[in-house]
Amino acid sequence: MIRLDREDSPDSVGYIEDDHPLRHEMAAQTLSLLAAPERKRGDISMTSSTTDMDAGLIYSRDRRRVPSQSANGRLLFAISAAALGSAFQHGYNTGVVNAPQSLIESWISDVLRNRSGAGAEYKPEPSQVTMIWSIAVSIFCVGGMIGGSLTGLIAEKLGRKYGLLYNNILVLAGCLLQQHSKNFGSYEMFIAGRFFIGVNCGLNAGLVPMYLSEISPMNLRGAVGTVYQLVVTISILISQIFGLKSVFGTAENWPLLFEIALLPSIFQVITLPFCPESPRHTLLHHGLELQAQKDLSWFRGTIEVHDEMEEMKNEYEAMKLTPQVTIREMLSNAQLRIPLFIAAMVMVCQQLSGINAVMFFSTKIFKMAQLSDEAAQYSTLGMGSMNVLMTLISLVLVEKAGRKTLLLIGFSGMFVDTVLLTICLAFVEKSIVISYFCILLVIVFVVMFAVGPGSIPWFLVSELFNQSARPTAASIAVAVNWTANFMVGLGFLPLQEALGSNVFVIFAVLLGLFVLFVWKKVPETKNKTMEEISSMFRQISYQ
Repeated sequence: MIRLDREDSPDSVGYIEDDHPLRHEMAAQTLSLLAAPERKRGDISMTSSTTDMDAGLIYSRDRRRVPSQSANGRLLFAISAAALGSAFQHGYNTGVVNAPQSLIESWISDVLRNRSGAGAEYKPEPSQVTMIWSIAVSIFCVGGMIGGSLTGLIAEKLGRKYGLLYNNILVLAGCLLQQHSKNFGSYEMFIAGRFFIGVNCGLNAGLVPMYLSEISPMNLRGAVGTVYQLVVTISILISQIFGLKSVFGTAENWPLLFEIALLPSIFQVITLPFCPESPRHTLLHHGLELQAQKDLSWFRGTIEVHDEMEEMKNEYEAMKLTPQVTIREMLSNAQLRIPLFIAAMVMVCQQLSGINAVMFFSTKIFKMAQLSDEAAQYSTLGMGSMNVLMTLISLVLVEKAGRKTLLLIGFSGMFVDTVLLTICLAFVEKSIVISYFCILLVIVFVVMFAVGPGSIPWFLVSELFNQSARPTAASIAVAVNWTANFMVGLGFLPLQEALGSNVFVIFAVLLGLFVLFVWKKVPETKNKTMEEISSMFRQISYQ
């Protein structure tokens, strides 16, 4: 039994069982404090009735904060090397199949005709072509689910940096298979290529935010974490531009669309080896303190990293007394289960918000406004450009307004917008003014998504967990995200055919629930250390 006494409240005394999980963390923090004599003693004392030893103190009320840091050339170089080479794959390969869909379906039909041997008069069933195309599109999400679930294993075995580097092998395989599928007359090669790219993107979605979060100063953690979604939006826009008929959107050139994805992969293979591994991974996983301090100095551009190293060493001491966190531990321990539930739910909120549905419906809405096919396509590009711009703005706002505030603004705005869009779509054919208002609502919806729901979920999971739990938590959260993405892709078209524009009523209801969830459950992590965030959930679990 451990007894707790507080000097500022002598009457407040608590007891903790010997096997309580807090005992181990308190012991670890005590060791770190005994090794740091500059901290005050006496705020909290521990007395063990089993050992009759005074174990010292835990936290000091005036403990030093990690000072604010500014971005420097080396940190920006590392961010570019990690994000440009990885997040580009996620966004580009999500959007690249939209523009050439009719071209690829026509090619699939030709492949089926050639294999039948029945001559030019043979016409494959449209349902068969549609089924093959649906498999090619959805297999990308299946690969993402598998890659996301492997994030923890890869992050621990290879590290964040080398996990990203070796992941480019999947890009090479996927691009070559997709690019040469037309030459070999094999849609199976195309499907296999999409699968490999999906696994790559699933791993990227877990590894990149983890690496960026761990190399970033505390005061820039949100802004740097937003970079992943920023690159995703930029690469989606690039895929839309390249898909135009005037670029690569032709029957002869569409395979080149899938070859372009090799370029950012080559960029990463060249640049990332010059960047150190995450200092937190080096210290907390390998115990190499001097190397971690050297790497941290490289990222900060200064040798004055003692306060940040001290915070990392405190976490390291706590980790040495606790076993490696497993999925079973994540689900059974309330201190881990609560943030895991929040991280997974925020991922679900992002995918079920209706953003993919609005993106899909946008071209039809633009045509309802009597825009030509070409004008509708360019309007979609304008919407993608607005998505990039607002994500860039959110990169600045996230450190000023905070994560929770931006999530609330984003989801609330999307909720109101979806309600108005549902009403307007019911009368869109009766008035040209309403059709133009629908275009405006689609753009506003994308803007609200980019404010917070688009970027924050990706790095929030890295902020909610300490080093020992982060890889496992990232695996679960990213797998949940890709699973929700797969469900939306699988279920939206049947729902849209059955309900028409009323399908947005479902998203309006979900968005209302998401606003309530964020308001009630999601904590603010802005300018909080990993130690403070863990302490916050510890207090919640004991209430």
